[in-house]
Amino acid sequence: MGKSVRETFRVPGELDLAAIDPRGRPVGPQDKAAAAGEMAELGSRLDGLQEALYAEATGGSPRAVLLVLQGMDTSGKGGVIRHVGGLVSPQGLQIATFKKPTDEELAHDFLWRVRRQVPIPGRIGIFDRSHYEDVLIARVDELVPEDVWRRRYTEIVQFEAELDAQGIAIVKCMLHISAKEQAERLIARLDDPGKRWKYNPGDLDARAKWPAYQEAYTEALRRTDTDAAPWYVIPSDRKWYRNWAIAALLAETLADIDPKFPKPDFDVDAERARLAASGVS
Repeated sequence: MGKSVRETFRVPGELDLAAIDPRGRPVGPQDKAAAAGEMAELGSRLDGLQEALYAEATGGSPRAVLLVLQGMDTSGKGGVIRHVGGLVSPQGLQIATFKKPTDEELAHDFLWRVRRQVPIPGRIGIFDRSHYEDVLIARVDELVPEDVWRRRYTEIVQFEAELDAQGIAIVKCMLHISAKEQAERLIARLDDPGKRWKYNPGDLDARAKWPAYQEAYTEALRRTDTDAAPWYVIPSDRKWYRNWAIAALLAETLADIDPKFPKPDFDVDAERARLAASGVS
């Protein structure tokens, strides 16, 4: 029997991002047409599982799911939210975007703003960037001393263990793209007037630090990959494959959780009889 999707994309023990092909298709559909067909089936599964998760919470279950999306600029975090998050009811989603910290946020511990966005029971939370910014950009741009960002690895692991103990299943995805693909996507933004609003000249500053970011990602993934909060490296040069892989990861995770619709707190047969007696046909 072949590997599951989670086993396939799980961060290896000796992670070497350079050895993972950003255009790879190690499992699942091998072309865009096949992926479209599988996404339709995944959408049906995810919608049913998410509805059960949401319904289960009405009966007092604390369980939720947190999808963490990290990646270089243009890696497709927004695309995943649109194409994967869009497979389920918006009512069951809780989306948070973490941009440059505000003055209020900087006045607190780096996890303060993150804790405020943890998904409530029954929801699939999606983090567009996350607490990992504080060991990525904070490291590369030297926003804090080295001893501070190194200490954060341990704090993150402890935080995610707390979430797991609360019943929140964590799925962390590093959207792995190549420098060549990023350049093409940035050019596409400049060429298309409808996409220029997405372009940020600062993206080129980060691009110039590509090796430093790859080093920062590698250590962050190695230091914070746990069974309670696993990391998955998603080949993301092909948008359709990236979307399929993350949808499949979520489906496997939710199936493992196996949410159950709560039993009604009323007599079903009695309610049928009352409805019949109401004279409504």
